[in-house]
Amino acid sequence: MPKILFVTGKLAEASLRKVLADLAPAVGFEAEVAVMPITVAALLTTDWVGRRLHVADNTNRVILPGYCRGELGKISLPAETSIERGPRDLRDLPEFFGKRRKRPADYGKHNIDILAEINHAPTLSPEKLLAIAADYRRDGADLIDLGCDPGTTWTDIGHAVAKLREAGHRVSVDSFNPVEVEAALAAGAELVLSVNSSNRELAIGWHERHGSEVVAIPDQPTDTESLAETVSFLKSHGLPHRIDPILEPIGHGFAASLGRYLEARKRWPDTEIMMGVGNLTELTEVDSAGINTLLAGFCQETGIRSILTTQVINWCRTAVREFDLARRLMHHAVTEKTLPKHVDAGLTILREAKLTEQGEETLTHLASTIKDRNYRLFAERGELHVMNGDIYVRGADPFELFEKMLAADSKLDPAHSFYLGYELCKAVTALTLGKNYTQDQELKWGFLTVPEISHRNAGV
Repeated sequence: MPKILFVTGKLAEASLRKVLADLAPAVGFEAEVAVMPITVAALLTTDWVGRRLHVADNTNRVILPGYCRGELGKISLPAETSIERGPRDLRDLPEFFGKRRKRPADYGKHNIDILAEINHAPTLSPEKLLAIAADYRRDGADLIDLGCDPGTTWTDIGHAVAKLREAGHRVSVDSFNPVEVEAALAAGAELVLSVNSSNRELAIGWHERHGSEVVAIPDQPTDTESLAETVSFLKSHGLPHRIDPILEPIGHGFAASLGRYLEARKRWPDTEIMMGVGNLTELTEVDSAGINTLLAGFCQETGIRSILTTQVINWCRTAVREFDLARRLMHHAVTEKTLPKHVDAGLTILREAKLTEQGEETLTHLASTIKDRNYRLFAERGELHVMNGDIYVRGADPFELFEKMLAADSKLDPAHSFYLGYELCKAVTALTLGKNYTQDQELKWGFLTVPEISHRNAGV
């Protein structure tokens, strides 16, 4: 078996050996641990390690702590030995060695288009429309849908569509006003939302003049026969179209409306279908990522190849990006006939897939071996743990812990106090939501994670 040398500091030795005891036989390597004469492995530099580390000739690979700074070439190695930095947190070593399923090389394929609606588009300046459209496209939108306001006529819609087309956007128009629709199509819009018995005859001229496609909807959401009549009309005239049976909000026919999508797929197996998911994401007071993921799975299995979404209310302010991630995950799950898990954690926003813990024994050992004044913070099993060479306190209330820290440390200055308060705030958040907390690292919020600059070596 290959021999791998893991470099660490005194505090992390016990934890590292515990992880390697399970990992080495599972992956298939012989593990050796080199404990440097330093308390905290995160303070290591390659120059410092290079003066103290001896690597045996039969060593195949050297793994440094992820925080180790400096050029790897500073460390002398046998000719056939490689060296690299491992993860910043040793608890991530199993994933580092591939024990968590990796993404397939072709992951990310999808076949569901996202129409992202700009609500109340007539009230926005051309600059604002372009800015929103750019954001939507960055987040995964395939078409920009201009949501018009009923009861008025947007006289400048042609100019707005032209500007969007010049910026490279595909455009749809969401209006029952024939003046608005005609102007939008003339300027380059390609899809009309929507037609029913009230305006379907206009679709003939729209297609003749502009080659446009339309979305067929029922006269009323539950009126499936009116939808069938409109679809029959469009087919008889050879007009390009897709069908939207209308997704209804929870409490207003949601379950039955899902059934109508299944019925539509059976009735028109070769016709494109669209779903407006905003009736669920916007009208259900819950973070929208889970709803988008569920609906993406329904669409993928049912062969619904386009969705219309909005992101107006704050709890679905990232709906476009959520559905973009969800359609990729669901395409992989359905085509590969596998569960949609352990492939992409981008939609795991509030919690983590798995909590990792140091454990009671490890924390007690760490507290007994620390000699310096630098604080180490941990959050697990419902408690905050704070320790340095003078104190080890634990509990759920950060204010109580901080009072004990102040009593034990007369040299606790404002800057250090601010740092500790910031870290304790992150730790409490992690405990509250069921997240992993690692000092000086950002909390993981899926695709919303904001990288954090480490202050570990900033004298605190």
